Amino acid sequence: MEEKAVFSGENVEEAIAAGLAALGLIREQVEIEILDEGSRGVLGIGARPARVRLSPIPAPAPQPTGPPTPEPPTPPAEPDPTEVARGVLAELLERMGFAAGIHTHQAEPAPDEEEGPLVLDVRGPGVDALIGRRGETLAALQRIVRLIVGRRMAERVNLVVDVDGFKQRRERNLRRLATRMAERAAQSGQTVALEPMSAYERRIVHLALRDRTDVRTESVGTGYRRRVTIIPQPAEEG
Repeated sequence: MEEKAVFSGENVEEAIAAGLAALGLIREQVEIEILDEGSRGVLGIGARPARVRLSPIPAPAPQPTGPPTPEPPTPPAEPDPTEVARGVLAELLERMGFAAGIHTHQAEPAPDEEEGPLVLDVRGPGVDALIGRRGETLAALQRIVRLIVGRRMAERVNLVVDVDGFKQRRERNLRRLATRMAERAAQSGQTVALEPMSAYERRIVHLALRDRTDVRTESVGTGYRRRVTIIPQPAEEG
């Protein structure tokens, strides 16, 4: 096949033309290699034909004629709990007529938690009205936010709604209370039961006393009557 691809003629152009005719191709369909440009010689002595090699260029692979195969759809990104919770709370505040900002942070986890709750702190003019008597209005707002966020996320989201640092101030008071009651329990040797508290407030007490060795804490009771008990521990022998 390679021998047959070499063609000759009186000059290069005639050799190429002879090759194209033999192969049934056009010039754009071959690669041309000039082997010998030939020579007319002197008075016909020493004359030799021009020689070229023609190599057919492979035809491109056929392209599919059908519609392009659609790429698999990109799965939607998982919703961010912080952004969902912030959006839900902002919508509720707007409907209630409050122009307020929302600051978020992750609280420290309690001993029995892998991750602390997401805290959404509402700041702005007149937001104290959202606290209510002993924080009852705030507790109701928090339950509503948790319910809506849980439905949108299709799972329970551990979050806390605060207003103008109210729960931070409450936390400082609870930590002081926990320390006083722990001292009482350790000195008297008797268990001290605190007032019923929400889960968020109970975890503050647990965290405040978790590093003490003279007392330990337990939550007892059910529902709204669940409370923290502080139990004295015997001193460790050296």
